[in-house]
Amino acid sequence: MVDLAAQYQAIKTDIDSAIQEVLDSSIFIGGPVVQRFQKSLEAYLDVKHVIPCANGTDALQIAMMALGLKAGDEVITPSFTYIATTEVIALLGLTPVFVDVDPKTFCMDPSKIEAAITPKTKAIVPVHLYGQASDMDAIMKIAKKHNLFVVEDNAQGIGSDYYSETGETRKLGTIGDIGCTSFFPSKNLGCYGDGGAMFTNDDELAAQLRMVANHGQKVKYQHDVVGCNSRLDAIQAAILNVKLPKLDEYVAARIKVADFYDKVLGASDKIETPFRDGKSKHVFHQYTVQLKGVDRDALQNYLASKDIPSMIYYPAPAHKQGMFKSFNLQDLDLPVTEELTKCVISFPIHTEMTEEQQTVICSEILNFLNAN
Repeated sequence: MVDLAAQYQAIKTDIDSAIQEVLDSSIFIGGPVVQRFQKSLEAYLDVKHVIPCANGTDALQIAMMALGLKAGDEVITPSFTYIATTEVIALLGLTPVFVDVDPKTFCMDPSKIEAAITPKTKAIVPVHLYGQASDMDAIMKIAKKHNLFVVEDNAQGIGSDYYSETGETRKLGTIGDIGCTSFFPSKNLGCYGDGGAMFTNDDELAAQLRMVANHGQKVKYQHDVVGCNSRLDAIQAAILNVKLPKLDEYVAARIKVADFYDKVLGASDKIETPFRDGKSKHVFHQYTVQLKGVDRDALQNYLASKDIPSMIYYPAPAHKQGMFKSFNLQDLDLPVTEELTKCVISFPIHTEMTEEQQTVICSEILNFLNAN
C-alpha cells in the first residue's frame, strides 16, 4: 500500500546525516532538533503554536484534557473513522455522540450536528478522512452558535489547503481550536516510528497543551494538573526535518496517482471514484472508492492472488465496536456510515508510484470487474 523503502532511498543521504547528528549530540529527548521541527511546522502551517507529542492518539487525548472536558461531557464525532478518534473520548470518561457522514466526502455531515447537540455537549471532533477536508465553514458556524470547542483530527489531512467561503486559505488543522495530527510512517508526513503534534493559535491553550503533555507541569517538579508523558523524540524530529520541506512535493505525487486512477477506473460503472470537494485540496492519504454491486471480498482475494494489496478503511464503524457496548449504540441509525463500511475499498497510493505499477493494478481491477 505504501513503499516506504523506496521513499527512504530517495532521501537516504539526508536522513542518515540527520539521524547521525542526533546520535553525535546525544540529545535524544527535546533539544534543538525538536525545536527546529516545531518552528518549521509552525511556519509551514502558518500557525502560532505547534506542540509535538508521542503520537496522534496522544494528541487527541491531550487536546481534550487541555480543554478541560470532564467525565459525562458529550463530544460529537463521526463513527466512520479510525478508532483512535473515538477511543480517547471514552478513555477520558466522556460520552461519544456519533453522527453520520456525507456520502460523497466521507466526512462528518454538518446537517446532522445540531440535532445531536444537548446541554452536555462540549466539543465537535471532525475528521479529515482519507485526506479530504470536513466542511469546516459549516462546522465552525455551528460551534460558534452553541459555544462548542472544535478539535480537528487531521491525522490524514496534513498538507491540505482549505478554501474558506470568506476567501481565506488556511491549512487543515489550524481552523478549529486545536488541530491534531499523526506522523505514523505511512502518513503523508511520516517519521520512522511514532510521532504526533497539536496546533493552535490560542496562547493559553498552547500553554495548557504543553503542560498536560509534560506531566502537568510548567515548572519542573511542580505539577499543577493531571497530565501525561508524551514527547516526540529527537531522532523522529530529525527525520521529519528532512521530510517536511518535501511535503508539498509528496502531496503533488499522491494527487498525480489519484488522477491516473480516476481516469482509468472512472470508466467503470462498478466503481465510484473519490469525490473532490472544491472547498479544499484533497491530499489523498488513501485512495478510496465505492464499489457498486461488486463482491468486495472476492475482489480483494483476486487482487491478493496477483500480489496487489488493498485495504478496507474501515470495515466496522466505531459505534458497533465492543469498547462502546456500554453506551448502547448498536441500534444507532447511521445509514451512510453503515453503507460505506460495506462498499469502500482502498488501492495502493504512495509518493514513489509509477504509471507502470498503476497500469498493472488498474488492469487487474478492471479484469475482475469485467468478468463479474
